[in-house]
Amino acid sequence: MPRRADAGEPATRRATIRDVAAAAGVSIATVSRILAGNYPSAPATRTKVMRAVRELDYVANAHARALSGATSKTIAIVLNSVISPYYAHVAQGVQTQAAHHDRLCLIGTTGGDPDRELATVRLMREEHADAVILVGNVVANDDYRARMAEYAHALSAAGSQLVLCGRPPLGRDVPAIAVEFDNTGGAYAATSHLLSQGHQRILYLGHRPGYTTSEGRIAGYRNALAAFGVSNDLDLEVEGTLERNEGYRMMKRRLARGTPDFTAVFAANDQIAAGARQALREHDLRIPDDISMVGYDDLPPAEDIGLTTVHVPHEELGRTAVRLALEREGTGATGAAHVMLGTHIVVRDSVRPAVRKA
Repeated sequence: MPRRADAGEPATRRATIRDVAAAAGVSIATVSRILAGNYPSAPATRTKVMRAVRELDYVANAHARALSGATSKTIAIVLNSVISPYYAHVAQGVQTQAAHHDRLCLIGTTGGDPDRELATVRLMREEHADAVILVGNVVANDDYRARMAEYAHALSAAGSQLVLCGRPPLGRDVPAIAVEFDNTGGAYAATSHLLSQGHQRILYLGHRPGYTTSEGRIAGYRNALAAFGVSNDLDLEVEGTLERNEGYRMMKRRLARGTPDFTAVFAANDQIAAGARQALREHDLRIPDDISMVGYDDLPPAEDIGLTTVHVPHEELGRTAVRLALEREGTGATGAAHVMLGTHIVVRDSVRPAVRKA
């Protein structure tokens, strides 16, 4: 079996995956799946395999192949969609920072399918990307966390970085970088703005139970209501996806119930706000004269329609993700890292004081 050569010694035969399997006392298939990150192995099994990888310098040899020019220097970005303005602006930030560091970008889309996301991460690892950046809303259940942890360890072992962009961290023991924004704080500020104008019946459009982005925003909404002493009426929380046509659908359905029982709307993003605004206009209801409204993201069409909204530093999210990943190159750092960027409310013309009923 090959061993790692000490400084000054002649190079020995390069370790193979068969050598790793023999040293760890497991099958070649088990080693392959653990290194690929798609094998829910027992901690003891994984520990044995990774110890063998280190002792045999198996990963270091993969680095040598990359340095020899077998692979290009790349940053991989994995998105739910390239159509959404949210993802497009984050991707632009990644591209800008990657170009600054003379890296190329590879982009993969998943349509929000966790299995496709995991398959894409595996592909990017095989392409020896310097970092794999995952962007967007996800259901962070136990299965997701376990599989992402496996990928984080596999990427780290191969000299790459897993970066979660706009997602919560996986924990201190997982070698992944998390770059997110104050989702809950932004929603709290937007809801507080409506409450300070006297609105107490605030319709929330676009809740997606279980999804990280949605849960953060509705938490801020609920926290603000509690802070102002306003009871939370669950009938005012409407479920829906974060799309313009969903905003239109949700508002049309609500208005079909009769005279609005709300004076203001918190749209979970600006696309929902645009769709809801169209539905209100079709019912001869004006913003802000009849109904006040706030959105979230500060992306088109927010400025065009004069929407008060929460500004998210989308491009800075992407730039920070790349910068943190590349700062670790050559340092040996493998632990978790977490950065929280701020949000702030942008006040435009879509909110007015609530009309007091006699």
